[in-house]
This record gives sequence, C-alpha cells and structure tokens, in this order.
Amino acid sequence: MSLSLLPFPLPAQAAAAPTPASVFGYSDFSKQAKIESKFLAVPDAKAAGEDLKTLTAEPHLAGTPEDQKTAEFVAKKFRAAGLDTEIVPYKVLMNQPKVVKVEAFTADGKPLMVGPQREEVPGDPFENNARVVMPFNGSSGSGDVKGDVVYANYGRLEDFDHLAEQHVDLHGKIVMVRYGQNFRGVKVYIAEQRGAAGVLIYSDPQDDGFFKGDAYPEGPWRPDSGVQRGSVQYLFKYPGDPETPGVASTADLPDAQRVNPEGNQPHIVSIPISYHDAAPILKALKGPSVPQSWQGALPFRYHVGPSGVKVHLVSQQDYQRRTIWDVIGKIKGTEQPDEWVVVGNHRDAWVYGAVDPNSGTAAMLESVHGVGALLKEGWRPKRTIVFASWDAEEEGLIGSTEWVEQHAQQLEHAVAYFNVDVAVSGPNFSAAAVPSLKQFVRQVAQAVPSPTSGETVYDSWRAHRNDTSEHRPANAPNDGDVRVGDLGSGSDFTPFLQHVGVPSTDIGSGGAYGVYHSVFDNYAWYTMNADPQFVYLQEMARVLGLEAIRMANTDVLPYDYAAYAREIASYLDAAKKKAADSKVSLDFAPALAAADRFAKSAQKARDAEDHPSGDVAKLNDALRQAEADLVTEAGLPNRPWYKHTIYAPGEYTGYAAVVIPGVNEAIEAKDPNRATQQLGVLTKCLDKAAQTLSGVR
Repeated sequence: MSLSLLPFPLPAQAAAAPTPASVFGYSDFSKQAKIESKFLAVPDAKAAGEDLKTLTAEPHLAGTPEDQKTAEFVAKKFRAAGLDTEIVPYKVLMNQPKVVKVEAFTADGKPLMVGPQREEVPGDPFENNARVVMPFNGSSGSGDVKGDVVYANYGRLEDFDHLAEQHVDLHGKIVMVRYGQNFRGVKVYIAEQRGAAGVLIYSDPQDDGFFKGDAYPEGPWRPDSGVQRGSVQYLFKYPGDPETPGVASTADLPDAQRVNPEGNQPHIVSIPISYHDAAPILKALKGPSVPQSWQGALPFRYHVGPSGVKVHLVSQQDYQRRTIWDVIGKIKGTEQPDEWVVVGNHRDAWVYGAVDPNSGTAAMLESVHGVGALLKEGWRPKRTIVFASWDAEEEGLIGSTEWVEQHAQQLEHAVAYFNVDVAVSGPNFSAAAVPSLKQFVRQVAQAVPSPTSGETVYDSWRAHRNDTSEHRPANAPNDGDVRVGDLGSGSDFTPFLQHVGVPSTDIGSGGAYGVYHSVFDNYAWYTMNADPQFVYLQEMARVLGLEAIRMANTDVLPYDYAAYAREIASYLDAAKKKAADSKVSLDFAPALAAADRFAKSAQKARDAEDHPSGDVAKLNDALRQAEADLVTEAGLPNRPWYKHTIYAPGEYTGYAAVVIPGVNEAIEAKDPNRATQQLGVLTKCLDKAAQTLSGVR
C-alpha cells in the first residue's frame, strides 16, 4: 500500500514538526528526512489501543500459557510487518505461589488481621478473573515464621542503621517496610543481613494512595486493597536466571553449567500487602514513636515496635525451571549487517500490566507497523534492526539477560539498545541514556509531533521538566536544555549496557500512576486515567521507531563523547569531595588526569564526527569501541557480572544509578584499599578509551 494512501493520515500537528537542516551523524539529512516523514505517518493511536486491549485481556504472568499466547500474538505482528521472526525459549528458575498467608495478633493473642485480602474496588471489570495471581514476591524464600514486628520505614540502609543506633535488635523479627525510595529486593537484602526472619512490604497511602489524590476508581491512585507485587531478587548482584549468571539458560544447557541459585536469592520470607492489611498492624504497634520523616499517611501515629504485635507468615513457593519466550524480529542491514540496532520492551506482567509493560508493547508494535510500511515500499536500513519482546523481566530481567548472554559476541558490534518499559502512564515525556546518546534523544524528540499541541515532543518535554528530578552534571553549562537521566537498573537496558557495554537509552511518558504491579493496572484504569485516546501510545511509537531508523541509517555514529567526558569529570569531582567528607584518604590525581586525557580525545573525536573525512567505517569502529573500553572484564567487586565502570545499580538502591560505582561504593564502605584499587581500574579504562578516540581521523 502506498504511504500516500494511508487510511490514518498524519495529524496536522505532526506535519508541522520541523525538519532540521542538519542532524548529528548525517552529512546530508535530506534523504533520511523523507524516510522519517513517511514513518511518522504510520503509527496509529486507534491501532495501538486495540493492541493494548488484546495484550491485557488476560493475566499473563511469565511462564504461563497466557504469557505464551502474548508471545504468539507479538510474533504474528512482527511477521505481518515483514520481520524475520522467531520465538526463542529459555528454561529458567522461577517461583509461583502455592500458599501466601499473613496473620497478626496483639501481644495478648487477640487476632488483628488475616490476609492478604482480595484486591477489589467497586465496578472494576477485571479484578475477579480466576487467573489473577495472589499477591506474592518473586524470588521470596519459603517458610513458616513467627515474630515480633519492627517498623523500618522505607527499608533503606540509613533506616536500618537508625534502628541499630537505637539498639533495636532485628534477629528473629518480622520487619515491616513501606514501598519507595529503593528497590524492594534491597529492603529484603538488608533485613536478611540484620537477622530478620521475614519481611512485610506495604504501600503507604502517602506514597501512592489517597494522600496523593483520589484513589481508583475515582482517580488514578492506589486504593486501600491494592497490592504491589514484585521481585525481591538481588538483581544488584546479577540479574537473569539465578542458576546461570553469565551463561544463557537454553533448554539444552547441561546441569553441570548451572550454579546454586543462592547468589542472588533471598533466604527469608517476604510478602507484599495492601495498606488496608497493614493498617491494623501499624496501629497496634507499640514502642518508641517514629521520627517524623518515618510517619506515613494512615490516620494514627506510627511506632517502631517491637512490642505490641506478633505476626505469623506462611510462604510456600513452587520453584521450577519454567519455559519463557522471547520474540525476536530482525531486518537485515544492507551495508553493515553485523552492526545491530536493538529495540526492546518486555511483555510479561504480574497481572494484566496495561501500563507496565504493555503500553510499551503496544507502542513497539506500532513502531514495527511503521517500519513495516517502509519495508513494503522497498526501504531497507543500512544496519540491522532487531525488535525484541522480552519475557520474565518482572522476575529479574530474565528474558533480556539470557538473550544478551547468548549473543554477547554479536553484541560487541551493536551500536545501540533502545528500551521502553512503562511507556505511558500519563502525558509527561522523559528519557535516560548514556551521556553519549543524550543529545541524540533530544534531537529525536525534536522531530516527533506532540499529540496535544502544534509543537514537538521536545517542546512539551521542556515545558514540563522538573529541575529537581532530572540529572545534570555539576560542571555542565546552564544552557536551559532538557535533562536526560542516567541509567541505573530495573529494566531491560541493564544487561546491554552494564554487562556488555552497548550504548543505551530508555524512554517513557509519565503521570499519576498509583496502581503499579496490582490487579488494577488494567485496560479500564488505563483508558480512564492514562491515555483515553491512545495518543501517547502513538507518540511513544513514533519516538521509539525514529530512534531505530535514524540510528540504523546514520553515516557517523552519533555519540557525543565530549558530553560523556564532562559527566565523568563531574562524577570524579563529587567522589573526591565525598572521600574528603568521609575522611577516606585517596589520591584522585591519576584518575583526574586520565579523565582530562579522555576529554581531549573526546573533543577530537567530536570534531572528526562533525567534519568526517577518510575512512568513516574506521571512525565508527573507534567510536563504538570507546564505550566498550569503559567495561572491565573483571567486573565490580563482589558482583562481577556488572562490568561497566561508570554506571551500575547501587547495592543499596537497586534501581537508581551509582556512578563510578567501584569507587563510590568503596568510599561509602570506608574501604580505602578497595577505593584505591577501583580508582586504578577506572584510570586504565579511561586511558584505554582516550587512546581509542585519539586515533580517529
């Protein structure tokens, strides 16, 4: 079908998006501009909404028959667009719940509550499906434990340290923490380190319930019965199949190559509950009154314990090697077929997953639709484009990690990984990326129309930016540009960037979203609160697809290492100050000198990119190699799966990025010997990258 005869023409505001005179990476953008204009005309809001409805028709926990059905649906869509498509199975260790029970009693034995109670609100059409899995934590230990309750706020390291300072002994206790501020697995990790017998994790209304606004179904926030499921795998040690770190868990993998899964699994019980179930426990808890910063929004004063409440937890988890299904669709490049541009989104959900993740799946399918329309007209990319629908992300980034581990050698030549996960929960666009791709993301956003105005996504992004939440290096110029965040963990870019060093980005469109990982993250909530006309699905499809086709066709890889160098310099300056404040004596001079050499080589490379001459292929090889040079084969101390010297998830944050992690975590541990060793590793990597970039012409 001719693109000029499409039944869903590009809206007027889309046509008004300006065509830039020049784009970083292209010597002449005019031909590419026409390709992009044709692509932008195709992604359709109504079609994306129909895909979302299909994908969220049933609960589809990873490894279930319903999950396999969604894989087959995505594969059908990929094939219809003309992609060379396969469904790739892996055999991985995952748990599903058999029994999950919480009983609470007063000190004299009177019952307070039995749960978890069923999630329900008036009028929700999806809550009663028999296949809705009971609230549970992926990777939880099994057990039958009883103990006194201690409230530990968000379960951050500083919260547990405060309890220790107050001489609150956690051995044998049930620790109760609220969601937020760090990854749920970190809460369990520290509780286990401190001797706790079990953990209860609840959603406080201060964080995503009525304190924020009207609760569902009157509004977007978490109702009192809503429970946030989620994995408590210690993914800050390594993600993926717990039995096969660094090795792909294919069905034919011998048992001899599998390891004891305890390396990233909790040993204690953890159970998520609602604030409806948490309230009677917290209300009856005695002991000292909490610090004011620990007080949540329930209508009574919180106390630390451990007196007042005893809890009985029962967790029977069925651990098996279960089959999961990645869906991979490829378009072979015409000039550099070994250079891959990978686009990915996960498909599995704790229940229905309308926002997380299937807003991303629906957006990706419309990106594929747009690329398919170009293919039908005879277009082919210079580089190979790979679209990937990952499975079992929720259990610990498993599908993407296994695929990356299987294809690590081919990915040495991959030029980018573009991730989308929670694509749409509202109208506010945001992005995170390695520093070298931050300007690339901004330029793509400048080329895509905003669905609600005559401006671009970039213009809307700039209008709503929150200066307190976006990363900006301390020594960056105050140029008023939108800020692009750093990549920590918690989504499928993790194995690409932090294990094998593929430059990566992550995009999303946010809003008031209180039903995360609950039964209420469903099609009804989505159409009521997030995106009733599916125009933000269309927007995300355009941004994601444009990232892919622009990167696949670029003459010179659009990596800005000068920006990367500025950020690294700011990270070192901050670490030097932290070391001084912490009374950790370190010599930063060699690392700072290496960072300066890297900055000079990066500027030389940037000049060569702006005015390429000679062997462009050699230039691109050097540009791609420089990111790989920042990866150390030895990996980080105590967690060698993570190999990137600039970015990793924090051991005590889990989601948020820790920059120059080997150095900063050693400083936090007040370990000068390890910090010195890690400064040496960083110095060598920076010098290696500087040497690579200094050879460009």
